[in-house]
Amino acid sequence: MSDSSRDTAEGAGWGTDERGAYQQLMPPKAEKISWLDPKMLWAARNGVLASWFGDPTGRTRGRWVAQRAAAGAPGDKVIRRDDPDRFSFLVIGDTGEGDDPQYAVVPGFLKTGQDTSFAVLASDVIYPVGSADDYGTKFFRPYRDYRAPIYAIPGNHDWYEDLGGFMRVFCDDAPPLPPEPRPRPLTRAWLRSLLWHRPRPDDGRHLAEARELRSAPAQQSVQPGPYWAIDAGPVRIIGIDTGLLGTLDAEQGAWLREVSRGSRPKILVTGSPLYVDGRHEPCAIAGGGTVDDIVRDPAHHYVAAIGGDIHNYQRYPVRLDDGRTLQYVVAGGGGAFMHATHTIPRVDVANVTERDFRCYPLRGDSLAFYSRLYGRRLRMPRFFTLTEAEATAVIAERLGIPPTRVPGAATRVTRRVRLVAGLLGTGRRPDRAKRFRLPVRKIYTSLFSPSSATYSPPFFKCFLRLDVSPEAIRLRCFAATGNRAQELDPPVEDEVTIPLR
Repeated sequence: MSDSSRDTAEGAGWGTDERGAYQQLMPPKAEKISWLDPKMLWAARNGVLASWFGDPTGRTRGRWVAQRAAAGAPGDKVIRRDDPDRFSFLVIGDTGEGDDPQYAVVPGFLKTGQDTSFAVLASDVIYPVGSADDYGTKFFRPYRDYRAPIYAIPGNHDWYEDLGGFMRVFCDDAPPLPPEPRPRPLTRAWLRSLLWHRPRPDDGRHLAEARELRSAPAQQSVQPGPYWAIDAGPVRIIGIDTGLLGTLDAEQGAWLREVSRGSRPKILVTGSPLYVDGRHEPCAIAGGGTVDDIVRDPAHHYVAAIGGDIHNYQRYPVRLDDGRTLQYVVAGGGGAFMHATHTIPRVDVANVTERDFRCYPLRGDSLAFYSRLYGRRLRMPRFFTLTEAEATAVIAERLGIPPTRVPGAATRVTRRVRLVAGLLGTGRRPDRAKRFRLPVRKIYTSLFSPSSATYSPPFFKCFLRLDVSPEAIRLRCFAATGNRAQELDPPVEDEVTIPLR
């Protein structure tokens, strides 16, 4: 097995110029998305409009579900497979930017997943707005050689065109919803409708051609809707749709409570992770209660909750009062730009501490990655760029933890290194997070960090493989850096065994 980022800097993808073969899979001219582009931000405006003028996704989702039920989809929304008691599946989140980082994941995904029964896409299948015509280069082409079905739950970006593209691809070519009556003038709904982004009239004209890339019988699957459950072997996998703003409507909440009953072990897949960046985000359900209330209920027998939306890997093993341990996982590193991990403060949430917490990329690698990115962007590489050893050392100093990857030689943390770490929003110990430092981190994480990808390795992408047996689930996080070494032998960045009995 090859070195991981926890073993060596080379295992993290630093210090090599040999790119992998992923570029041979890409289209001749790949779109490069920048979230600093005003046109891109304007196209993706529906999330902001929903937060200002009311969120219509619950009503729209209900209409999609009703349409699918009328077309014969099962009322309980359960996909019943005939997998044996021992099988494997993949989980990959936030994939579809269609550029180098997404395609860099593909060789390892195919190699690691060649014997798996199916894959699940967890959130944001297509960027920037879920258009049907983007599926060719951002879904069908990259995964054309994955020989098993792919199921998906939508993320907020898939909702930016009211989920039309997603429903056509994953839900039996569902036809568009009929238009709704116009809202009364001078209401919040009226203002929202005036500004709402909608798909082009001819969107999807290339979809039939794109489908040919994944047309083998073994690759086909049909979902009952944007949320579903899969009975596979000894487990039930439940996928929920958290829409534009990371919440559930009352109808879906009632379904989730119903489908969660019973003694069968369950795994939740959600577009909004329940633990992330050192915080608990329980996910509200309209009408009362939260998703995490359902997950924690011992009568429901959940063993893990896996969420996308955040573009990295994190794992929180939360020990509950009844003695059970639930694995809360963030798995959004499938292709979109990398969300920083160096901004995560020292973890102390739900009795999960730094000793238990895992993330990828390591905080030091994240800081080194962003120091290079902003050194180039601001044309100040000599000031901003930190070596991976310097970044690892300053992270250890600020968080008061041992270096995650021990550097080869002693590394001096200079005033420049500390200043760059502060400017790039590096987390701290909670007892040392001075008031005047907090706005710097808040500005960085909300404005600068989610801006654009970099197009040279290492990319620090990842995906999950889950091996299921009647006794346990083995969950592994595999890395994809874009370098040849990690492409030939994808390193395991994290591994945990989850008992089922």
